[in-house]
Amino acid sequence: MGRFTQAYRDVIVQALDRFVASPDDDFNRGCDAVASALAADRIIYVAGSGHSHLIAEEAFYRAGGVAAVQAILDPDLMLHVSATRSSALEREAGRAEALLANYPVAAGDVVIVVSNSGRNAFPIEMALACRSRGASVIAITSLRHSRSVGSLYPSGQRLFEVADIILDNGAVPGDASVAIAPHGPVMGPTSTILGAFIINALLAEATARLADRGIAIDVYQSANTTNGDTAAAAIAAAGNRA
Repeated sequence: MGRFTQAYRDVIVQALDRFVASPDDDFNRGCDAVASALAADRIIYVAGSGHSHLIAEEAFYRAGGVAAVQAILDPDLMLHVSATRSSALEREAGRAEALLANYPVAAGDVVIVVSNSGRNAFPIEMALACRSRGASVIAITSLRHSRSVGSLYPSGQRLFEVADIILDNGAVPGDASVAIAPHGPVMGPTSTILGAFIINALLAEATARLADRGIAIDVYQSANTTNGDTAAAAIAAAGNRA
């Protein structure tokens, strides 16, 4: 294993260990919010732009994932249409509010908004708009990065300042974590790996807490296992999911 690979692995493991060992008030509040929504048959929405949209897709229609999760997606903000245009559009005010016309976010729902920097208009506006609809908003963000930069939203607020619950992914400013050489580029981004862990842990912990209370929540199994397609279809039909 190469020097960079080992260093990158160490950064990821240390960040995960810090998250697990950190005071868990916010994580517990997030788990309670998700559990309450699931117990009431509400929806867990997940939104993000740029690479953060990957966390929304990670949680949606996922083997081993909660069925009552809905990704909020805008193709123009998902890089594959135009990466440079996506970066410009996520800074435009108004896009999140317009996008929500397609998603019936309401009181009792939980919306998880993902943004490493927490400075762009889309995630900030998404959080504010969902809270105005009565939903609880959980942010997955890097406090170190966000506090080191100014907001690009007209109000001057950053995501961690407008969400109800903050889950800090611990990523360094700029996200990339390991220098290739003393004066070379920095590579090894961490936010996607850490975000995937955080959202899956959050959903699983909430489901486990409900199981302890005797409340069963629909969880998808892989479609590539025996009867996996049939089970997923049954869940989707019963709850109008996916």
